Amino acid sequence: MGRVNGTPADVRVRAEDRAAEVTRLIGAALPDVATALHAEIADAIPELRGDDVILELLRASVESNVETFFHVLQHRIAFEEILPPPAAIEYARRLAQRGISSNALLRAYRIGQSWLLDLAVAEVARQEPDREVALAAAQILQRGGFAYVDRVAEQVVAEYESERERWLANRNTVRAATLTALLAGGDLELGAAENALGYRLRQHHLGLVVWDADGDGAPTGLRRLEALVAAVGERFAAAGQPLFMPQDSSHAWAWIPLGRKPPEATDIRSIIDLVTETAADRARVALGRPHPAVAGFRASHREAVRAHLVATTANDRGSAVTTYEDPGVQIASILAHDLDEARQLVTGSLGALAVDDEPHQRLRETLLAFLGAKSSYLAAAEVLHLHKNTVKYRVDKAAEVRGRAIDEDRLNLELALTACRWLGASVLTRADSHDARP
Repeated sequence: MGRVNGTPADVRVRAEDRAAEVTRLIGAALPDVATALHAEIADAIPELRGDDVILELLRASVESNVETFFHVLQHRIAFEEILPPPAAIEYARRLAQRGISSNALLRAYRIGQSWLLDLAVAEVARQEPDREVALAAAQILQRGGFAYVDRVAEQVVAEYESERERWLANRNTVRAATLTALLAGGDLELGAAENALGYRLRQHHLGLVVWDADGDGAPTGLRRLEALVAAVGERFAAAGQPLFMPQDSSHAWAWIPLGRKPPEATDIRSIIDLVTETAADRARVALGRPHPAVAGFRASHREAVRAHLVATTANDRGSAVTTYEDPGVQIASILAHDLDEARQLVTGSLGALAVDDEPHQRLRETLLAFLGAKSSYLAAAEVLHLHKNTVKYRVDKAAEVRGRAIDEDRLNLELALTACRWLGASVLTRADSHDARP
């Protein structure tokens, strides 16, 4: 008998029969084989973990690919005629919609190819006593595996890329519309909203506003801000990728996912250090407080927006990080909505103490700390790291400059001092327009 591709024809025929028989035997146990391979792939690709929808689609893709591959080998179908199973196409599309890299898609095929061929070759060795036939059958399986993956992977990656382009073209519009409806309290189906946003709503959230105080609109500005949000998320031990929604070229809203359990307290000092040290010089962050569920998604965002209003009203005097938890920010955000009234409150309550210069600022800060310490010179001194006598001197001087005792109209006095502390020059009197000297 002659030879085919260097292999005796009879060996070749027996090898093809053995390869077909092995694929038939393994195919008979398809559910168990697919389950084991699904677990292998899911464990090896971190990007897939925690997403039940993707994992279920992966299961369907694995089972249909294994079934198709075995069917092709059993019936010796030309690989050029193979089309990817519908489940494999849908899995590729969903990965594109989730923004999961095509590398994860290709890696699943490589892992599947290696695992399945190891299983098939081991079965050939167990079933076939003729070593020459076993080797030839293993080679048929190996070549078939590579040909199948090459053919199918090329098609599913092409589908992935097409879907990614379509998705990106529509996603921003869909996400913006979904977010608008969500923040407005619209009646949305949670699963659909989560899918549109690419973000889970049934957990705790921390709302942020991030912006570039220079506002120069540089092309790299949003990328820097997105990287800053990711870094802040790491400090808060985020439970996933933050949701980042640009509002213009230098200003974005964001949410950090904190998981289902109430988050642990985070040292805000570390966030300030992060923004100051690793972000662009003029990057700024406003933070809400963590809140749970959809209502918390809205509430934390509202707080971040209010903290942002306070920071931007203060302008250059605003901190790199402003949090809604900071004492006085909530009141300052209310006052910032009507700056004319806030200025009148400050001027009427503080008099000459409302002058915008450093000496008057020291007096105001000391007086605010004194009032916050329940009029205790010692407690205020500890907060300000000053001597008690220094605090008493400044409090007395503040009362003198104000022209009224500090117990007079105390509520308005504290509100006015809070407005000065957080809103800065926007509510103060220019130094060159006032003759008072502390």
